[in-house]
Amino acid sequence: MIQYWPEFLTIVVAHLLAVVSPGPDFAVMLRQALCQTRRNALLSAAGVGAGILVHVTYSLLGIGWLIQQSIVLFTALKIVGALYLGWIAIQCLRARAGSIHVETTSGPEQSALAAFRLGFLTNALNPKATLFFVALFSVVISPGTPLMIQAGYGVYMAIATGIWFSLVAVFFTLPRVRQAFGRFGHWLDRLMGSLLLLLAAELLFSTVTESEPLSATIPGTDR
Repeated sequence: MIQYWPEFLTIVVAHLLAVVSPGPDFAVMLRQALCQTRRNALLSAAGVGAGILVHVTYSLLGIGWLIQQSIVLFTALKIVGALYLGWIAIQCLRARAGSIHVETTSGPEQSALAAFRLGFLTNALNPKATLFFVALFSVVISPGTPLMIQAGYGVYMAIATGIWFSLVAVFFTLPRVRQAFGRFGHWLDRLMGSLLLLLAAELLFSTVTESEPLSATIPGTDR
């Protein structure tokens, strides 16, 4: 087991940098924390963590390699992901003044399933997460690493992701923090919507301009 520690530590650092960087997961979690109850924000955080397991599973099954080799499959994934982000963006852009309050939610409160599903689909349909995990399992993790060890890496990343976004949820649902955003919360909601719309547009634009195989974008996958 000791021989896998260097590999694991590399994964820890790479995952940490990926999970704390701004992206669809953070934008959605910020909106959930400001517009929904803490329970729902935490459920969305758990959903984002569970979405990691989707990427880990197809990477372990070798489907990640198939996606890596097929522009058609990866393009289809990007289109689906872009459409989903666009749908969330529209919900954000429809925010009105006074829709975010300190002690209440903006609009009807989500069900537990809806809150979890939002986080899960946001991560599972994120093509950039797909690219990250394909690179991780193709370059960083040695093919000789036992499958159970690789699965352990995946479970760690799912749990670590859930914990990080749970911290985000707890912080942004603090009364003082929500009060600070209370007066201009709808503008923040619209800003998050604009960000998600830009991300969706970027994904759609890349499907038009991208002509090289996915493997050419991942260093070391040509070996």
